[in-house]
Amino acid sequence: MALFRGLSAFPLTPTDADGTVRAPLLGRLIERIVAAGADSIGLLGSTGGYAYLSRAQRRAAVRVAVEAAGGRVPVIVGVGALRTDAAIGLAEDARAAGADGLLLAPMSYTPLTDEEVFHHVAAVAEAGGLPLCLYDNPGTTHFTFTHDLIVRLATLPPIAAVKMPLPADGDYAGELARLRARAPNAFAIGYSGDWGAADALLAGADAWYSVAAGLIPAPALALARAAQAGDRAEVARIDAAFGPLWALFRAFGSFRVMHGMAEALGLGPVAPPRPILPLAEVERSRIAAALQRLDGIAKR
Repeated sequence: MALFRGLSAFPLTPTDADGTVRAPLLGRLIERIVAAGADSIGLLGSTGGYAYLSRAQRRAAVRVAVEAAGGRVPVIVGVGALRTDAAIGLAEDARAAGADGLLLAPMSYTPLTDEEVFHHVAAVAEAGGLPLCLYDNPGTTHFTFTHDLIVRLATLPPIAAVKMPLPADGDYAGELARLRARAPNAFAIGYSGDWGAADALLAGADAWYSVAAGLIPAPALALARAAQAGDRAEVARIDAAFGPLWALFRAFGSFRVMHGMAEALGLGPVAPPRPILPLAEVERSRIAAALQRLDGIAKR
């Protein structure tokens, strides 16, 4: 199993209005990802709405996903929480349910220092007992990992990877070279931010942590495989087809757009957790049109 490498697909966590996990639908989303051949499943990431779910709800989602994956594709579970003890409990739940790896974002209300994040991550990694990927997502957590902190954490045996935001200057090769020069050889460096992830893979990144792959894994996998093969012409062709969807992600946030995509794909009404509101009809029409652009890329 390719943990923290290749294409990691991040599905929604469909719930009822009260937060109860809709197990049959989540199971179908996992089956779509498995059938497409993604390298891993990223459960309860930002796309999975982890911050909106209780511990019990998250535990239920992990059980459903692990059962649906059936050992065919590794399941990486997000365990971010404001408190260290809460994150430890989530990590222990994920391990008990059969997860293969953990994803940890340092959530914050009071701004965190590097030293606080180091001890937080170290405690969760030790208690979780599974390979762990650092989740650098300053847009939601309001904390940015420095290279110094990443390298320091990478020396701890359970910490095997980092999920990075797209570099502001677009210099993927430079960032990868600088970080790899200091991190352990086996440490995996991957990126989120779907609209730039193909460029990251072309530059030699180990993984693409993909929002879109959570609902349309086959076209996303085609893009990932073209980039991994270094086929720039094919990457340009597929990425152009994804262009309208990337524009929607950037304009409205991928979390909102993914809920609209679920409806457009005929998976049924999947409302985002309040206070997030569904997109308006005009945006939903744009989502449907964007998905049509991808029909020729690969069967969804």
